Parts: sequence; structure tokens; C-alpha cells
Amino acid sequence: MAVFRKNIKGQKGKISLIILGIFLLAVLAGLLDYPVVWNKGADFLNQKTGLGAPHFFNLPFRLGLDLLGGAHLVYEADLSQIEPGNYDDSMAGVRDVIERRVNLFGVTEPIVQINKTGEHYRLIIELAGVKDIGQAIKMIGETPFLDFREERGKTETENILADQKELLKKMEEGLSLTPEEEQILVQDPYFKPTALTGRYLKSAQMDFNQQTFQSQVSLQFNDEGSKIFEELTQKNVGKPLAIYLDGAPISAPVVQEVISGGQAQITGQFSVDEAKQLVQRLNAGALPVPIKLISQESVGASLGKISLEQSLKAGLIGILAVVLFMFLYYRLSGFLAIVALLIYAAIVLAIFKLIPVTLTLAGITGFILSIGMAVDANILIFERMKEELKQGKSFGSAVDDGFSRAWSSIRDSNASSLITCAILYWLGTSIIKGFALTLAIGILVSMLSAIFITRQFLKLFKGTKLENYERLWR
Repeated sequence: MAVFRKNIKGQKGKISLIILGIFLLAVLAGLLDYPVVWNKGADFLNQKTGLGAPHFFNLPFRLGLDLLGGAHLVYEADLSQIEPGNYDDSMAGVRDVIERRVNLFGVTEPIVQINKTGEHYRLIIELAGVKDIGQAIKMIGETPFLDFREERGKTETENILADQKELLKKMEEGLSLTPEEEQILVQDPYFKPTALTGRYLKSAQMDFNQQTFQSQVSLQFNDEGSKIFEELTQKNVGKPLAIYLDGAPISAPVVQEVISGGQAQITGQFSVDEAKQLVQRLNAGALPVPIKLISQESVGASLGKISLEQSLKAGLIGILAVVLFMFLYYRLSGFLAIVALLIYAAIVLAIFKLIPVTLTLAGITGFILSIGMAVDANILIFERMKEELKQGKSFGSAVDDGFSRAWSSIRDSNASSLITCAILYWLGTSIIKGFALTLAIGILVSMLSAIFITRQFLKLFKGTKLENYERLWR
């Protein structure tokens, strides 16, 4: 009998440590979700004692276009000058260029997607939080410009840098600049333009060095470009010849020898992905793919704020209804499920911040739906427990058997839901992808909540007087 009691105490201690760890994780997740609570306490403590308590890590949620406001733009690509076999690569290159442009524009978490409808290729662009939509449209609609630049002399570089320093000082003093001075300010002090541009580049391809098997990028110029390229390489042997796309450098290979014939290779320690990306950027500037704006939709920040408030209000009402049902119908086990559900919500929201997930109305809907699925798993477990208790089994056996027998149903239903989420994420648009991602994350964490957290809470009552009060569990 003494040995049996010792084992029970050991199990209780282990369960207590697990629950303590669960609550610590929940507290950390909750502070990450809403750090204001910690920060206000730290400010109060610092004001009273001067201890210098630090603020908690403050990572904001990323809100999508429908919540933050912004623009939804649809462009049609003109591929009439492109070979059919190069459609996909050309569109990938243009998408990469536009992503770079909107990132430079200062848009947070832009979405640029390629959409094919029949023979039509379209670019769907979502710019959350953008204020000057007209300027963004102008920047996006420009055809990518690729050019090759040679290195300036040391003296020339120093002179330009000195001039730019003086102009920056002039601006700090509140003085206006002339158009000529503005040109000097934006001038590249290290490389100067040449006659070689993207219109002379026929194609860029990724291949592999036959000796080192290292990935490399092969360039093919047309006849006119071959002559210009040969002259440039002749002048710049041993020097870098930089490649710029939309005024930003994308590569600066060093010329090893004079290159004639219009064919060249860019070698280096490229990974396959890096080489592919460089090829896409080169082709985007070499193959002109004009895009035309065919649809524009603006979402005001105030409308986004209203949508967010309404969706959060609806979600809160739904959660309160679920909490009330679980407590009234399942009593103590329902209360434990509610605690597990709160921990689940804190962890999921923390994951949304850490990944980070761009939250849209559809994404919030996916999260709220996953809460219902988490509760559904608990209901399956509690109903199985009731059946086991009705058969006269002990509380501990009813808990173990209830979880083990409900597991197959929980596993199969969640697995089918996860498969659906994967298909929606793979084939859906940005809004559908947001829904699928938040739902999938919620489902995965809900399985942890129902199978592990709730189970540990129930095990804590094993061997206590409360396990004998059937009205608490049946």
C-alpha cells in the first residue's frame, strides 16, 4: 500500500509540473499577444523604484488590405512579344521586379500574384496601408529597365561623394536644391551608365559548370549588343561590370577577359535558387512585358477599422456562447476545457505574430472556425468519458479510455480538414490562402489543446475527492 501511494504522489508531481509549464507558456504567449499589460506594469515599477525593468517584446499583428486599408490592383500582361515557352519565366521575372518596386515604396507585406485565365496572364497586387495610390500605380506600371554599368575612377567617385555630402548638408539647413543638384544627389557614385541595356540582351539562362558543377548564369546578346559588350569587356578587364535593374544593383561580376561573340557566363558561389532569381531579373529587364491596369479597388483605413471591430465583436460573441454552453452542459470538465481553450487562443495568436501571418477578415474567420473545432474535439472526449463512467469504470480509467477512443474520430476529422486547407492554400487566391493558413494553424494547435492540455487538467483530479462527484463529470 505504501508503494502505491508513492507512485500516485509521483504522478501528481509530474502532472503538476506539466501544468505549471503549460501556464508559463500561456503567460508568455499572452504577453506576446498583448504586451501593454507588462509594459504598463514595468513603467509603474520603474517610476516608483527606478529599477529599470525592461519592456516586453512588442511585435504588432500584420493586418491585410481589408483591415488596414489600401489598394487592390489587377494588371493584364502583354506577352505578344514573348515566345510562348517563356511566358511563365517572363511573368515570374516581372512579378519579382514589381515586388522590389512596392517594397521600395514602403508598403508593408505586399502581395503580388500571377493569375492565368485562359490565355490571359494577370498580376494581382494588394498594397495594404498604402496612402498615395496614384504614385504606386505609376511606379508599378513602368516596364522594367535593365542596364550595365562600368566602374568609375577613384577620383571621380570621391568628387561625387563630396558633392553629395555638401548637398545633404544644404538640405539639412533647409535650403532648396536646383534640378541639377537633385540629379547629383541621386547619382550613383561608384558606377556609371553605358550604352548596354536590356534591349540588347536576348536571353539569360541558368546552367552548370561542366568542371565544378557549380550553378552559373549564361547571357546571350544580339548582334548589336555583342559589339557593345565586347568593347565594354575590353575596357574593363579585371574590373566589375555591374548589372542594374530599375536603378538597383542585382549583380556586379568581375570581367576576367575580353568577351566576343555575345555569349558570357556569370560565375560565383551561386546556389540554385540565387541563380534562378538572377535569371528571372535579367529576363524581366531584357524581355519587355508591358502591363495594363484593368481593375482598381481602394479600401479606406476607416472602413478597414470598422471591419476589424465588427469581426472581433462577432468572434467574441461566438466564443462567449461556446464558453456558456460548455460550462452549463459539461460542468467541471467543461470549465477545464474553457481554460484550455483560452490557452489555445493565446498560443495561436502568438504564432500568428511570430510567423508572421497577415490577418484578413477571411483569416480571422479561419481562426474563429478553428476554435469551434477545438471545442468539438473536447465534446467528443467528454461524451466518451460519460459512456465509460456509466459503465461503472473509475474516473482515471474513464479519462484514459475516453481520450483513446475519441482519438480516432478527432484524428480523421482534423486530417481531412488539414488536407482541405492544403488544397485551398495551394490553389486559392490571397484571401483564400489567409483563411486556409489560419485554419490549419488553429487545427494543429487545437489537437494539442484537446489531447494534451485538457487531459492533463483532468488527470489532476485523479485520486481526489472531486472524482467521486458524478454530477461534476456526467
